[in-house]
Amino acid sequence: MTRQATVPLPPGARAYPLGTARGEFAVVDSSPKAGAQVRGVVLMLPGFTGSKEDFSLLHEPLAERGYRVVALDGRGQYESDGPVADESAYAQRELARDVLAQAEAVGVPVHLVGHSLGGQIARAAVLLDHAPFLSLTLVSSGPAEISVSQQQRVKLLRDALAVMSMEEVWGAIQAMGPPEEVGGPARGIGGQEQLRRRWLGHKPAQLRATGHQLCTEPDRVAELAAVPLPFHVLSGAHDDTWPVAILDDMALRLNAHRTVITGAEHSPNADRPLPMARALADFWDSVRTVWN
Repeated sequence: MTRQATVPLPPGARAYPLGTARGEFAVVDSSPKAGAQVRGVVLMLPGFTGSKEDFSLLHEPLAERGYRVVALDGRGQYESDGPVADESAYAQRELARDVLAQAEAVGVPVHLVGHSLGGQIARAAVLLDHAPFLSLTLVSSGPAEISVSQQQRVKLLRDALAVMSMEEVWGAIQAMGPPEEVGGPARGIGGQEQLRRRWLGHKPAQLRATGHQLCTEPDRVAELAAVPLPFHVLSGAHDDTWPVAILDDMALRLNAHRTVITGAEHSPNADRPLPMARALADFWDSVRTVWN
């Protein structure tokens, strides 16, 4: 792992390769603030084309509430290594097994958080083995495949990756318009150079494989609802990837705690991080009260 310091680390955080039974993964790890009551450990999984930096603005407010936050790049994402061409390495079950190893390396039990694609990978991990987890929070992550309009964008990206290099695809995306509107990286924390570096760090096979997953994911909500964990469904007030009404319905089917962040869209962690951090910590605090 080579750290590319384009986004400042959150106060008190450190970046390092987390060693696990399934290899090393790049993480940003922040400890509870000095003097705060230590309340638990959180593992955060980013979305499609995303990275651990997407959670940068959550570290400090959650540290103040007593939580250790470990945000990571999954296999083949940004600063975590993975095969360039072998898509089988990125099968959802393989990525879910990575999450179980990451949780074990961080120190179980942990609160698990997944944004968008990361939410579906987190769900798969919980369905494999829920024992390492205290709770599951799905952030802007729906019950099944993404919306038709987003499927069209992902298909555009997958088709381009089949015939062009990552650098060439980035250039084409820039020529067509805002990346998030033409099948490129979602808007994240940092400027265009950070987005470019993050894009080039991703392995093409990871993007192709996970893009396919987003377009074909089955509805596994009933299966998840049978797992004895507390669930939290959190989203912005508007979302083009999974309409908010679909997320509302999923929360009902899961008997989950539901949070809608006013003024936020698909990435409330970037749009309104303080209300999101407060909602997360309030949920985890309630989990401690009810389940401990």
